[in-house]
Amino acid sequence: MEKLKVGIIGTGGISHCHMNGYKTLSDRVDVTAVCDIDEEKVKAYAAKFNVPRWYTDYNEMMAKEKLDAVSVTTWNAAHKGAAIAALRGGANVICEKPMAMNQIEAQEMYDTAKETGKVLQIGFVRRYGRDADLVKKFIAGGTMGDLYYAKATYLRRNGCPGGWFGDKRYSGGGPLIDLGVHVMDLVRYLAGCPKPIAAYGVTYHNLGPNRAAGAASNLGYNSNQAASKFVNNVEDFTSAMIRFDNGLTLQVEASFNLNIKSDRGEIELFGTKGGAKIGSDVEFYTDMNGTFVNITPAGESSAQFDNMFLAEIAHFIDCVQNGTACRAPAEDGVILMKMIDAIYKSAETGHEVEITY
Repeated sequence: MEKLKVGIIGTGGISHCHMNGYKTLSDRVDVTAVCDIDEEKVKAYAAKFNVPRWYTDYNEMMAKEKLDAVSVTTWNAAHKGAAIAALRGGANVICEKPMAMNQIEAQEMYDTAKETGKVLQIGFVRRYGRDADLVKKFIAGGTMGDLYYAKATYLRRNGCPGGWFGDKRYSGGGPLIDLGVHVMDLVRYLAGCPKPIAAYGVTYHNLGPNRAAGAASNLGYNSNQAASKFVNNVEDFTSAMIRFDNGLTLQVEASFNLNIKSDRGEIELFGTKGGAKIGSDVEFYTDMNGTFVNITPAGESSAQFDNMFLAEIAHFIDCVQNGTACRAPAEDGVILMKMIDAIYKSAETGHEVEITY
């Protein structure tokens, strides 16, 4: 079988995760072109990974290269343009999360994928974790019964990545669209992808970046906006409630900056027969023989960041080469953007917002 020719648009940090995935599939794919608006950056990236050609314009890249697949790993504001150019250029696309800046852009991307007949996979990488696979098995096996409530948190004490992440013109929003997207999608995926029907949310921009110095509060993130073309105008914290058509209710919390002891991210699922907690590992809570029991599965049950991306890229290539059904299709990306739009609109209006189709 002839190797697939792959391109990458955007050479920031997350692109390295995609590149590593393609490198592990070197018997099936070749990364033949990369693109970034920063010429020095893309030249260095191409040299580092031995990519033969580099571009600063994705339209030029798609016109000159015959690519089978493309990773879109730009800032959020460029997702729509890059993905549509790649799809119309004949490539299948995996686009990093969030799918777009809003549901209107996401719908345009989805419609283009349908029109061109190409795969458009969204980077919901948490779907590929060992923890997700394990909880899926327990739910399918009936251990948890019917899920009716869930809590999803992704909280950082001082964790705005800085740069474009804090600038709404490029990001579309703050921790909700950057971090909350992961846990919101994972809950929906584990619950069987019900449709959200309404959302109520609040957002706060009270703390801002650069609050304190020292390892205890810095947490490895660079929030410094000094001498930057970017401004910081996104929320520090979002809290929301989302209702689904099957009766499930989801509570979401996401922060870049919050006065808590330490960062934390976890999901709790509550069913009629049992509950589950997904954090650093997975635990289940139920009753057996008239006794409450807590179950910790044997073996590794953590998400494992690097392995998730390897599995995600391998699945994308499998979809392209073999026609395998996509585990994270564009339709799910559109629905996620509907949820995010509804939460932000609710925060602006102070009212619950209905989600329509």
